[in-house]
Amino acid sequence: MNTRIYCLDDHNEALAQAVSTRMTGACIEVVSRTFPDGESYLRITEDAKGIDAIVVCSLDNPNEKVLQLLFLVDALKDMGAKSIGLVAPYLAYMRQDIRFNPGEAISSKTFAALISQHFDWMVTVDPHLHRYNSLDEIYSIPNRVVSSAKAIACWIKDQVEKPLLVGPDSESAQWLSEISDLSGIPYLCLEKIRSGDRDVAVSGDDFSQWHGFEPILVDDIISSGHTMLETITYLKNAGFSAPVCIGIHALFNDATYLELQRAGARVITCNTVFHHSNSIDVNEGIVTAIKEITRP
Repeated sequence: MNTRIYCLDDHNEALAQAVSTRMTGACIEVVSRTFPDGESYLRITEDAKGIDAIVVCSLDNPNEKVLQLLFLVDALKDMGAKSIGLVAPYLAYMRQDIRFNPGEAISSKTFAALISQHFDWMVTVDPHLHRYNSLDEIYSIPNRVVSSAKAIACWIKDQVEKPLLVGPDSESAQWLSEISDLSGIPYLCLEKIRSGDRDVAVSGDDFSQWHGFEPILVDDIISSGHTMLETITYLKNAGFSAPVCIGIHALFNDATYLELQRAGARVITCNTVFHHSNSIDVNEGIVTAIKEITRP
């Protein structure tokens, strides 16, 4: 392959360099800026004729990034790129997967159609699959989903002496069971009742058999932090110490991060979305998936 790598986000440079090394393709500078009227300017600094392009861009804050992403992919096509793949460690717009109320946009389908229209393939990490069984239900391009479970299991085994995996709801079971299978760490899932974006209650059974274990809360996304905070309170009331909170995708702001720390939690995240809590590296799995999906 005549591969070139294009990184749209400075925070993804380490991943872009890892892809460049493993794929033996150069990283090409993308010049971008914002005009005084708010419109975006973008320029590719080298000819793209006949190349296989890999665009690296995690899609947190998607409304700020997607237009530049589309400008870049269309410019590459116009310049004669042979193929264009998207590496998005975090994939946005997966949570609205049904119409909960009349008139709501099912944004996961709309976004999937947009990405599928412009790219030839995609690699991402642990997308929020709830009512979809796989990305193939809404994405029409070849894709690979990288699991963070192995990297998380290794971190826990290295850092925690007597861990107990805890999920705030049944949705987290898919990650907990995989981590448990890889590490032998026991796990349990609580029940979450959500009555609004910021109104969450957590409940569960008697945990007396688990006293003496250090709880490790694991969820795919930490955003408002309310689910984690409610779970921390519940576990403390059940006699546990403050847990380690592991999020695959760090979508929270600084205020939420500080609130979790004030609750006594140690907050750890994977490096899919840049944050100071990033301690679990999933780049190796991403690069392996890229090599698989681009293999002739």
